[in-house]
Amino acid sequence: MRQLVDFSGRNIIVTGAGQGIGLCAAQLLHELGANLALVERNKETAQALRKDFAPERTLVLEGSVTDRDFVEQMVSTVSVQFGGVHGLINNAGITRTAMIEKMTADQWQQVIDVNLTGVFNCLQAVGKDMIGRNKAGDEAPGAIVNISSDAGRRGTIGQINYGAAKAGVLGLTMSAAREWGRYGIRVNTVSYGVVETEMTEVIRGEKFRERSLASIPLGRFLKPEEAVRSVAFLLSEAAVHITGQHLSVNGGSHIGF
Repeated sequence: MRQLVDFSGRNIIVTGAGQGIGLCAAQLLHELGANLALVERNKETAQALRKDFAPERTLVLEGSVTDRDFVEQMVSTVSVQFGGVHGLINNAGITRTAMIEKMTADQWQQVIDVNLTGVFNCLQAVGKDMIGRNKAGDEAPGAIVNISSDAGRRGTIGQINYGAAKAGVLGLTMSAAREWGRYGIRVNTVSYGVVETEMTEVIRGEKFRERSLASIPLGRFLKPEEAVRSVAFLLSEAAVHITGQHLSVNGGSHIGF
């Protein structure tokens, strides 16, 4: 029987690939046979990536998703090296924590620039590549998974910038899915609850841990290597007729969203 989650010969871009969900996604897709373009803005982290992945199947690109020229070059480089982009994991993100009344304009803008505009930049550039291949005869040119959060659905405390950006990502997903369905491009979102990464250290800490766990019916936080399985599913043939959807991966917290 053919494997439905097999990425042999598929070319996938992962943004924010240096740590957390991005790194675990890259590791899983590498195991499943994908050719990878790993995007990381930190030079030292990028150097480490070059040591951990097979060079014949991996490009490591240093740059920021907020830089439109870099993003356009990113897609062009992948197309030349591997022959088109079949998948995008729009994962790059940052946090700048402050209560609403204390948040500076710079704290607001930095998060919006990376977590929302950066997602749009990559979505647009990859979409153009996929549309071109569809017009050339490829009926299913690829799939895009945008990484969001429960913060974008129910709000958050101390991170209105993050919550607003992640809510915006849901809108990007639905609009792109509607516009690009005619080209065979699937666009979906994974919305996470609490994943064990550096970004969630505070909420998993002693002060908030018990309250956080009490809201999760499965009774535990999600490990990043578990979290990325849902991303692989949405990129794969197993999700062949799924588009415009927001998959909540949160252990059952906030059931009904």
